[in-house]
Amino acid sequence: MTHGLIRLIEDDAPLLAAQRQGLQMAGFEVEGFADPFEGLAGLTEDWPGVILSDVRMPGMDGITLARRLREIDPDLPVILITGHGDVEMAVGALRDGVYDFLTKPVSRATLEATLHRALAARRLVLENRELRAARDESGQAPDLIGESAAMRHLRDAARHVAASGVNALFLGEAGVGKERLARHIHALSTRRTRPFVSVNCAAISPERFDAEFLGRVGGSGPHMRSFGRIESASRGLLYLNGIEALGPEMQARILEVIETGQLWPVGATSARAVDLWVIAGTRIDLGAEVAAGRFRDDLYYRLSGLSLTLPPLRARREDIGPLFRHFATSAAARRGKTVPPLTEVDQAHLDVHDWPGNLRELEQFAETFCLGLENGPAPETGGDMSLSEMVTRYEAALLRNALRAERGNATAAMARLQLPRKTFYDKLAKHGIRSSDFR
Repeated sequence: MTHGLIRLIEDDAPLLAAQRQGLQMAGFEVEGFADPFEGLAGLTEDWPGVILSDVRMPGMDGITLARRLREIDPDLPVILITGHGDVEMAVGALRDGVYDFLTKPVSRATLEATLHRALAARRLVLENRELRAARDESGQAPDLIGESAAMRHLRDAARHVAASGVNALFLGEAGVGKERLARHIHALSTRRTRPFVSVNCAAISPERFDAEFLGRVGGSGPHMRSFGRIESASRGLLYLNGIEALGPEMQARILEVIETGQLWPVGATSARAVDLWVIAGTRIDLGAEVAAGRFRDDLYYRLSGLSLTLPPLRARREDIGPLFRHFATSAAARRGKTVPPLTEVDQAHLDVHDWPGNLRELEQFAETFCLGLENGPAPETGGDMSLSEMVTRYEAALLRNALRAERGNATAAMARLQLPRKTFYDKLAKHGIRSSDFR
């Protein structure tokens, strides 16, 4: 296993050989070129490495080389080294997009640390591109990113609900993406050009229900009327968020509209026809609420034509990395920035934190990460977890990361982790991890 690919460009042949050997001994895969023009050959947008080049070279200096490389891929990290402490040159190069500028003599520790950061940044760029390409190809919504068994099931179910137009009930903790899934289904359906109307059931006031949700006829002119939120969703999709918060009277009123396909706006002399497609979200088991007499059984059965449980992030940890990369890329793009490389501390936080706020918390973490703000204590201290429990959790995360990186190839994952075969499989069994889940 190597730390990553370095393309080294140095016109001094003895120095090129020495630098190449030193980097190889440090664990890098090195391609060496004495001619900068040859060093440009074969580079593409998906080339996975980092460029390390001298500045003072005949034919093409490092600054010009960096400009040529930006034409191939503006996100390709280029590290320039010079024996001349030219501050103005360094500032100009960094302003023009050079990843870093080092002055000889460079200590081995400084050079290796810079290369590791640049390689981490390169991997993140390529992973984000792959993620965007896969999403564009599949039409996959950002919040349905992930290859866990649970997410594959949800994507299949979303297509079924979108095609059939069946009412559905989504169960899951706060922040797992119930409304996001409903919006995705709406976007996939034939009703996508009609409104998606989200109603926060906990905010419905019984006193304002008729005017706000059924609408009103009359006012300052003979033809004046206001559409209620339910009527606005006609021929579109009505999402009832937190349906468990509805009181008995409002449950009955909404059930009547769903069953009859009609509503009576305030002041109307006749009913208005509505074509409703309803998806409801809840944090609790509505079936148990029905059994306890706290929720109407007839409304429950009207809503639960298809019931889906959305798992929390802690139950699909293999999806956290791709989701974080999506949120970080989106946050950086909004601010015209590039995504900074992950530090070991940030990676540890992603690997071991339980994410009780689910997608909302992960998205906020990505936002603050891209802003360079402090995200709080990491790696996760674990609350009441012992050191042994935290180590166990982190070990499981490292095993999953290795299998994910090697697409489920156990032999390659063993090599990545430098583990003997028996030890590797013993640890998989200990943590209940199957390599086949990552293929």
